[in-house]
Amino acid sequence: MIYFDNAATSWPKPLGVLESMQKYLRENGANPGRSGHKMSMAANEIVEETRELLSTMFKLNKPDRVIFTLNATDALNMAIKGLIKPGNHVVTSSMEHNSVTRPLHVLSQQGVNVTKVSCGMDGSFDLKQLESALQEDTKAIVILHASNVAGTLMPISEIGKIAKQRGITLIVDAAQTAGVFNIDMELMHIDLLAVPGHKGLMGPPGTGVLLLGSNVKLDTLREGGTGSYSDTPGQPEVLPEKYESGTLNTVGIAGLNAGIKWLLNTGLAEIKRHEMELATRFLQGAGQIKGLTIYGPRDAGKQAAVVSFALKGKDSVDVGGALDKQYSIAARAGLHCAPDAHRTLGTFDKKLVRFSWSYFNTAEEVDSALNALDEISKSDLPKSEGCGC
Repeated sequence: MIYFDNAATSWPKPLGVLESMQKYLRENGANPGRSGHKMSMAANEIVEETRELLSTMFKLNKPDRVIFTLNATDALNMAIKGLIKPGNHVVTSSMEHNSVTRPLHVLSQQGVNVTKVSCGMDGSFDLKQLESALQEDTKAIVILHASNVAGTLMPISEIGKIAKQRGITLIVDAAQTAGVFNIDMELMHIDLLAVPGHKGLMGPPGTGVLLLGSNVKLDTLREGGTGSYSDTPGQPEVLPEKYESGTLNTVGIAGLNAGIKWLLNTGLAEIKRHEMELATRFLQGAGQIKGLTIYGPRDAGKQAAVVSFALKGKDSVDVGGALDKQYSIAARAGLHCAPDAHRTLGTFDKKLVRFSWSYFNTAEEVDSALNALDEISKSDLPKSEGCGC
């Protein structure tokens, strides 16, 4: 199988990820921070070391403000619903994933005023439109770092400067960039950063992180056992316990720990270089396939290693099915949980096929996919059973 669906979940994982998870389960699979015995303390050491790694990676330098979540969607819900209240104004973009648009939709029905800045046909974000959209009562800007459909990179540093000047909280969805692009929360003026553990960070599914800047305080979405301050009736104010009720996914965090160490050992610059070389190779080759249209910047310097396309006269879901069944190429066909982005690109009705690469993909795999698409463009396709979601 050629796996080009890393924007959904990275695969394969570094070998150390599985080994770390197995070691935790074999040797110290206890509940971290809940007991004073050796196994519990060993489990807690894994959790706290991972906090420190994440705090350093994203230049937060405050491990207690690294909150473990179920995934990036959970982190975004915690950030958005914990901060934004009825009567507030929020600005977002027309390229967002449903992990942003759906929480904001719910809040809009509760009295929150939401403004969506319209992006360009390539997914690009206009800072002048952002300036025009801001109001005196704007509470937050919520935006992704890179589109999960077109790969388009957003000007986060510039947005961060504007937000800081206005005293507005900046919430960033780094689902497609964490673990590949350098993200400096302080330099980029990011107040809340939502990160999946199972994509670029190479951890297992069921892991995510919310990083809180120094001046951010959120209402809690859930309360319960924290392993500390058990005698108080309410949720403790101390971090990270305030936002981490119940038992953590420690086996997942053990895998995430190994994934981050692999990243740091390999080097983010090297990972990014390799992924962008693959994206460039595909973009160049795709231009030679008759009837293939790329949606997005079509420039590896302006996007993550995520490219979506359509073949003229071919249903995108059928193309995705043919890639899977006839060529053993795993891709994502459909709306990619981002209907707003597809409306922006003009592809809501026809949908798109998405390729997304990781460090473990090769140039030979890209060439094989290009050959497959060339053959598909010239053939009749059977109707696929895929949902196109």
